[in-house]
Order: sequence, then C-alpha cells, then structure tokens
Amino acid sequence: MAAAPSDPAAAYHEVVARIARAAQAAGRDPADVTLVAVSKQQPWEAIEPVLAAGQTVFGENRVQEAMARWAGKAAGLELHLIGPLQSNKAKEAVAFFDVIESLDREKLARALAEEAQKQGRTPRLYVQVNTGEEPQKAGILPAEADAFLAACRGTYGLTIEGLMCIPPVDEPPGPHFALLRKIAGRNGLAKLSMGMSGDFETAIRFGATSVRVGSAVFGARG
Repeated sequence: MAAAPSDPAAAYHEVVARIARAAQAAGRDPADVTLVAVSKQQPWEAIEPVLAAGQTVFGENRVQEAMARWAGKAAGLELHLIGPLQSNKAKEAVAFFDVIESLDREKLARALAEEAQKQGRTPRLYVQVNTGEEPQKAGILPAEADAFLAACRGTYGLTIEGLMCIPPVDEPPGPHFALLRKIAGRNGLAKLSMGMSGDFETAIRFGATSVRVGSAVFGARG
C-alpha cells in the first residue's frame, strides 16, 4: 500500500488541479465538480492540513466515527455520509450530515422521511445504485431504480438530489458511469456522485458533479 503523503496539503492541491484539467478536457467548468475529500479512518493530523488548505467538503463511511471526528469542528463544512446507512442510525444521520449519498431501500427511505419530519431538517439525498449488480455491495439495482425513485418522491415525500455509484473494482468504470448518467437523465436528476481516487478523471468525463477522493489526498489507510 502507498504510504500517506508527507504533505497532505500538496497532495490535495494536486488533486484539485487534476479535477480542473479533467473538467476542462471534457469541456466543463471545473467549478461544476465538487471534491468530496474522504476522511474516513484518517487521523486528524492528516485532515487538518487539507482543511487549512481550503477544503470544506468531507466524506465519511460511518455515523458514529464521523460524529466523534467532527464534533465541534464541523462549522462551515459540508459533511457527506457515503457509506451504507442502517435504518436504526437514521436519527443520528439526519441530525448530523448535510448530505446522505447511500439511500438504497424503502425501509431507509421511510426512516429518513420520519426523522426529517420529526427534526425539521432534511439532508440532501442521493440514491445509491449498484450498477454492477454485485451481491455484496449496497445500492438499488439499476432495473429497480426508476420505481424506487418514484417511491422516494411519491410515497415518502423525499427530495432526491442525485445518484451515486461505486463501480466493480475489476471492470472498466466508464460503462457504469454512463449507466448512472442515463438513469439520472430519465428521472430528471442533475447530480452524479461518481469517481474515486483511481477513476475520478473518467467520472468527470462522464458527467460527475462530485468525486469522492480519499487515498489520492491522504494516502492509503493502514
């Protein structure tokens, strides 16, 4: 595994520059692509220089871990939950996160809707699509995405901002990004969270509006 960068701020600036180059190559405005710096499992010493360099959007995998890491430090930041969410953690997730990217089943949609009503606060929501139809991976199946989006909107009264996917590691990501874009397009969704450290430039070419980058900024974990 790659070692953590000795200078996370420099690594961060390089990723920002790569995002800009990829956007320009695709004829897009770099400002239309948001970097979600994946801070899960990272020590604060690695996060602090990236925060100081100007990054304000961070991604976390687990509710409890994120709450512990960002308690008292989240003012002015945008925190995304990008990992699977258990329905029994919906209360904490709605209270804490600005964006939840991993909505993938009706039980969770119901729990989020109930908590949003109770708390008077609704995080921005993305539906996670399992584009590779991998049994071990979270996400709604592509063939069920349209009906699920309709249920989120109609049955549960949720506003869905966009879609998220994590392509299979052993397949070219392009077709998965194209599929996600197609599902988003026919459902009137403009936001696409796709692309990670190894493929975010490809994702930008396929229309990503946010990319989730961890190791390219912070180095590989553990």
